[in-house]
Amino acid sequence: MKTITIATRESALAMWQAQHIQAKLQNLYPDKEIRILGMTTQGDQILDKTLSKIGGKGLFVKELETALADGRADLAVHSIKDVPMDLPEGFEIVAIGEREDPTDAFVSNKFASIYDLPQNAIVGTSSLRREAQLRARFPYLDIHPLRGNVQTRLKKLDEGQYDAIILASAGLKRLQLANRIRSIILPEESLPAAGQGALGIEIASHRSDMRELLAPLNHAPTADCVIAERSLARALGGSCQVPLASYAIVENDELFLRGLAAYPDGSKVITANARAPRRYADALGRAVAKLLEDDGACELIKEVLTASKS
Repeated sequence: MKTITIATRESALAMWQAQHIQAKLQNLYPDKEIRILGMTTQGDQILDKTLSKIGGKGLFVKELETALADGRADLAVHSIKDVPMDLPEGFEIVAIGEREDPTDAFVSNKFASIYDLPQNAIVGTSSLRREAQLRARFPYLDIHPLRGNVQTRLKKLDEGQYDAIILASAGLKRLQLANRIRSIILPEESLPAAGQGALGIEIASHRSDMRELLAPLNHAPTADCVIAERSLARALGGSCQVPLASYAIVENDELFLRGLAAYPDGSKVITANARAPRRYADALGRAVAKLLEDDGACELIKEVLTASKS
């Protein structure tokens, strides 16, 4: 195989991510040509509705998986937080890249931090997870949905449609837009989404050749964290329709995993955490999910899903 083709969405951030992996592969395999196949997904096309209303994160990966299945591409690069917890049969994530900053970022042209926002300030976010945590801590803010790529969201802020917006720190840093970050929202204040800040590499399961080629790109500490985070979200039926958060860090060869489930309006927030050796990452995720369930997360999730369908 002399050519390796990477499938990616065509947004500036997605292209940066694909080019980042392209450079790493070119360094590993200088004798091969590494190409990028840019694609537009349903999630990129439907911008007037929130993800929870149009089918969730799978809308960002379906077209890329089709390209993997029919041989147009050998691998796909994703923000792992945009990948559904359960992949379709015949596909797998074979490598997780080293994590960038996993936090949420406060971006505003008027205010230095979220604590400076006045009553009824308009805050934009695309995430129910962020919205729920914001509403729980700052019930006096006016939270509005915000879709589109990073540049589109910043443009809406600059046009005065919002007093502030909340974006992933990783995306801004990767696009050389860290100067737009007025302040970082710490995980203790806004627990990140499963996999936030990490890149995932997906292949068709029958491509054992690609599995071997891509193995050097896996960053084991990040991968263990992401496995635990996604295990938690999967156990709770994680989707864009329910505010869920899960975030793990490595401490002395152990994983410390925190999880959260909430009503979108922030009226109830359930949290739990636990530790385990890194080799038990998947089990740790399920254990913290069970702690959340014991505190009422299942009933909360059922109520949120029922309300979203009505």
